[in-house]
Amino acid sequence: MPSVILHISNEDPVLGEMEDLPGITDNIVIVRNPRRRDGKDLPHIDPNVTTVIWPLIRINFIEVLPSAEEEEIITHVRE
Repeated sequence: MPSVILHISNEDPVLGEMEDLPGITDNIVIVRNPRRRDGKDLPHIDPNVTTVIWPLIRINFIEVLPSAEEEEIITHVRE
């Protein structure tokens, strides 16, 4: 389940997890465990809520965070 940062129109970014990234025909985005970037609860969502559905039209863009396995990959970079 990829972790994402949703950038919603006129709101602070939301950190959460998505089962699947939205497809070309999707109209909604389903996010589990929504929270602020610092891990605190979102002020406009009840603290007991575990899943939120946003209309895709409200989303400016979605950042997909690397998984734990991807972060452990060591690459050689020339400077």
